[in-house]
Order: sequence, then structure tokens, then C-alpha cells
Amino acid sequence: MKALLDRARSFTRRIDFESGEYRKLAEGQYPEALFITCSDSRVIPALITGARPGEIFELRNAGNIVPPFGQQGASGEAATIEYALEVLGVQDIVVCGHSYCGAMGALKSGDDLSALPGVDAWLDLARPELAPVLGPGSADADPSLPDVAQLNVVNQLAVLRGYPAAKQRLDAGRLRLHGWYYEVDTGKVHELDEDGRFRVHAA
Repeated sequence: MKALLDRARSFTRRIDFESGEYRKLAEGQYPEALFITCSDSRVIPALITGARPGEIFELRNAGNIVPPFGQQGASGEAATIEYALEVLGVQDIVVCGHSYCGAMGALKSGDDLSALPGVDAWLDLARPELAPVLGPGSADADPSLPDVAQLNVVNQLAVLRGYPAAKQRLDAGRLRLHGWYYEVDTGKVHELDEDGRFRVHAA
């Protein structure tokens, strides 16, 4: 923690806040995309994308899960998606899963999460849609963790399409959805193609 604190204290000396870039940030934000990904500390959206401050609007939670629209109760995820679309006018949304994901690993293994009721309830949002590969009688009795994480990305994109603000923009051609899978140990980014496969594309 000391190293983090020391770097925070020296932040203004390490960054040129007198530059025009940072002065402009004070006037408002105009991000290009909403980036939905896992809270995992090894996944850093700005590092992966090379984004500068103000370029991406982030939404992070365990397992990069998007709650269904209209679910009862307040939702930080729903509020963030609504704000990104209705106020910031983002034209791209990325849902990015990753390798070695603890949330997806727990779902794949059927871990007993009774000691973590909050985590268990949260992952319940993703369990039903993963049943085709995890449930009894599934085609693949032992899917790989990457397969589960990638299917979860596809499922969360489908949930996003159920948000009225997203659906309206998709129908009007004013919004694009992207599915990514990030490999923590290699840095490779697999992109979901139109044929439903995740592929690494050359730069």
C-alpha cells in the first residue's frame, strides 16, 4: 500500500497537468466507448487499449456481468449503461472477458459460495445463460474456462440488446457492440466475429 500511496502523492509531479489535454478534461468528458469488464486487478482497460484519459467510460464488476434491464432495485450497472448512452452518447460498447477469471471459474466448477452470499447472488445473473455448457446434459461435459468466459461475453452482449436505449441505437445504426476476450498471460485480445467465434486479428 505504501508504494501506491507514494505514487498518488507524487502524481501531480509525474503528470503535466498544465498541458492543454488536462485543461480540456475539466470542461467535460466525451468518451468513444463504454468498456464493460471484470474487476480483476490484472485487467486494465486503458493499458489494453492504450486509451488516454477521457477516451473510455468504464464499468467493472465480478465477471463483467450486465444485469437484465428493469431488474428490481437500484443498479450501478444499469445506471452506468444508461448514462453512457443517453448522456455521453457513446457509439461503441465493449464487453471484455478474460482468462483465469475467478468468477467464471467458480461457475464452471460449481463452487459452494455459501460463505460468499453476495458473490453467489451476483453470479446467479450469469448462471442460467451458461446452463447449456455447465448444466446436466450439456453437450460438453467439461468445457474449458476460456469457453465459459467467452460464452459469458456473448450472453452479456445479448442482455445489453435488451436495454431500450441500446436497442433503439442499434436499430438506428448508431451503436456497435463488441465482444472481446483478453489473455492475461499473453496480452492477446480475441475479438468476437460475426460468425460467433473469437479470433485474434492482426493490427
